[in-house]
Amino acid sequence: MRTGYEGTGPGAITPDGCAVELYSRLPVEDEPDIVAGAVPAGARVLELGCGVGRVTHALLERGFEVTAVDESPDMLERVRGARTVRSTIEGLDLGGETFDVVLLASLLVNTGDPAVRRGMLDTVRRHVADDGCVLIQRVRDGAYENLPRERHFADQGFTIRMVSSEPVGGGVRSSKVEYLFPDAVWTQTYRIRPMTPEEFEQALAEADLKVDRYLSEDRVWVRVVPV
Repeated sequence: MRTGYEGTGPGAITPDGCAVELYSRLPVEDEPDIVAGAVPAGARVLELGCGVGRVTHALLERGFEVTAVDESPDMLERVRGARTVRSTIEGLDLGGETFDVVLLASLLVNTGDPAVRRGMLDTVRRHVADDGCVLIQRVRDGAYENLPRERHFADQGFTIRMVSSEPVGGGVRSSKVEYLFPDAVWTQTYRIRPMTPEEFEQALAEADLKVDRYLSEDRVWVRVVPV
């Protein structure tokens, strides 16, 4: 388990506190629509931190060619139809191979460890084609304030509860979330570093990347290109 990360609940837990069975239950939301609206049809996609393939499978159905990367073998066992690679994001090196699109979703860019963030962004730059793009999902401004807060998924019968988020120094917060299902409960504790758009863009610049445009009004989804 990575320092500052913890997960509880049934089944395998990954080093960053994610429960494999939980992520197999969570629904796909707007990620495939975001990707499809921002990149060419049929593009070659490198998906970093693919988990069980929730987004992977939806992208394959839309005609994208996906290489799915995750550090957890338990997660990768659930991915179907895509080329899979077991690796941390920051440690990935596919030997000069590049892609039309690199996808860094799930707020991974907001990791609490600045060295890991820089490693992730270096991986992104190393694997995106010079005429390609990167789609990044970042923390929404204020997302970790005014807690606790709940989100109910009535159709699927479960609740996500943001329980707490406490500062631990350097702008990093230790945050805890609960996933409440009728037959099981999972928790995840993780470290996250919310960044202003200016801080985010500075982190990109240090990896020779820049914002092309923000894809959502809340600036959560961003289309990034090589410098």
